[in-house]
Amino acid sequence: MTEASAEPVADVGVIGGSGLYELLPDVVEHVVDTPYGPPSDPVMVGAVPGGRRVAFVPRHGRDHRFPPHRIPYRANLWALRSLGVRQVLAPCAVGSLRPEFGAGTFVLPDQLVDRTSGRVQTYYDQGAVHVSFADPYCPVGRERVAGVAAAAGTDVVDGGTMVVVEGPRFSTRAESRWFAAQGWSVVNMTGHPEAVLARELGLCYTPIALVTDLDAGIEVGAGVNQDEVFAVFAANTERMRTLLLSAAAALPAEPSCGCAESYQEAGVTLP
Repeated sequence: MTEASAEPVADVGVIGGSGLYELLPDVVEHVVDTPYGPPSDPVMVGAVPGGRRVAFVPRHGRDHRFPPHRIPYRANLWALRSLGVRQVLAPCAVGSLRPEFGAGTFVLPDQLVDRTSGRVQTYYDQGAVHVSFADPYCPVGRERVAGVAAAAGTDVVDGGTMVVVEGPRFSTRAESRWFAAQGWSVVNMTGHPEAVLARELGLCYTPIALVTDLDAGIEVGAGVNQDEVFAVFAANTERMRTLLLSAAAALPAEPSCGCAESYQEAGVTLP
């Protein structure tokens, strides 16, 4: 275990979701001190095939001790950026709002709807800092993930809206039916404020959503439960890990999108 270095040690970050608590077998742990407290766990840095350095942090902690509303989102993103990360892949478990997206489906959302409440969603508590968030996710990252998935014969749904709810409870049937009626694709509990914090830090952010269940409003029976979600994610962990490793290697050496421009235009300065 080492303290975080001032020199960049990785340029790609992965924030692991429910069920994904490890990514690489041979890693060095970095303890990172941030102005927002410690991240969910020490950041693990290792190399993917081809030699690219990747920094990994499990969103909920390795023992899943942080529920969605208590995750140290600001510390996690800050820690990754302090290690040199400029592009982030964010796997997550989601419920499907469309019957054709069954359990095990990969979805690459291109839009976000925030239905959380009370979460701190900015690094700036004073002064007017308004970053552009019309397109919340990195188009280049999504293109690269879709490309490596296609090359591997892995089907993904490219595009769709992810609605993020406060949790930790699951949706009622009425809520789920309302979300589906809006034309939204999947529902999740952790995608916000993670995405907007990444934007404030000038990071490219690409979610990779794994459908673990049909949300309550589009199925009959008891509705979604935690054991079901964890079981489906566990059954697809290797598929997700394979996709992440290939995607991390395929991201551009220098980001060619505009994800960092909005925070520069807003006059944001970072230490």
